[in-house]
This record gives sequence, C-alpha cells and structure tokens, in this order.
Amino acid sequence: MAQKSNTSIMELLKEIKDKDFPSDDSVLESRQASRAVLFDENDLIPLLFVSKYNYHKLPGGGIDDSEDKAEALAREVKEETGSEIEVTAEVGKIIEFRSKWNLKQTSYCYLGKVISKGNPDFTEKESRQGFKLVWLSLDEAISKIENDKPEDYEGSFIQKRDIVFLNKARQITVSRL
Repeated sequence: MAQKSNTSIMELLKEIKDKDFPSDDSVLESRQASRAVLFDENDLIPLLFVSKYNYHKLPGGGIDDSEDKAEALAREVKEETGSEIEVTAEVGKIIEFRSKWNLKQTSYCYLGKVISKGNPDFTEKESRQGFKLVWLSLDEAISKIENDKPEDYEGSFIQKRDIVFLNKARQITVSRL
C-alpha cells in the first residue's frame, strides 16, 4: 500500500446516532476502523453478506494499536476478501454513536483497486455469522445495501454507514470520468 494515512484529515460525511449523546464523549469507548470501496478489473466491488443477520457490508475493520489506517485496511481486506489492494483516494469518515454499547466508532473509508484476488480467511465469529463474499457493480452494491433488512443492532448502523460511503464513492468516481 502506498502512503501512511494517519496524517490527513478526512471529510466528515455523517454522524449516525440512535439517541442523543452527551457532548463529553470521553465517557464512551472509542474504536477506529478502516474500510474500502474496491474495484476489480471488471469494475466489480466486494461486499460481505452477513447471512445470519441479513445485511451486506464493505470490507474492513478495526485498527489495531500497532497499525495505521492503511495497514489495518490492507490486513482486513486480505482477511475478508483474500485480495491485495492499492488505495487510490480517500472517501471520508463517518462517526457512529452506538448507545447500546456506549461506543463511538470512527470509520475511515477509501477508494482502491484490487491488485490480486485470493480466498477469504474469515474469523470464527465471521464464519458463525455466515459471512459470504459477493462481487457486484457499484450500483448493484448500493441497491443491495439499500434493500437489506438487517436483523440485529449492529447491522442497522452498518447499513446506514455503508450506503453513505458507497454513494460518496459513486460521486467521486463519476466526477473523475
């Protein structure tokens, strides 16, 4: 992957909340994550279908203490899609406030291209949740996520977050044509 990405300040695309939170968010657990909208040689993007809870999501996940955003993204995408990637642009960030878990999660999203494909290496938890990798066009991915009916708390946040990321990615890619 190219440059270290912890130094840039990303555009805040949205804050998602299921209730009002105190203005002092230092009482919340904080989590940071990296995600990506990735295009393969056929302009298809990978999505993960979480069959147990009936929703799709972009590949990506939590940033470990020893990683920067780019390293975490490369690791998560490799685990969840089996793919090696190259980041080409920033999409933006979304902050989620999940009251049920007293959590503030910041997700950083990137655009990129798939350099090579392999097989996913799902965690035990991901396997239990019925993760399946699917490759769709950008418009199909947006439609799929918009029409999902998540059956758990986390999925409803993921759906809202990833629709924003995918629509912003479409806006960025169309403006480059």
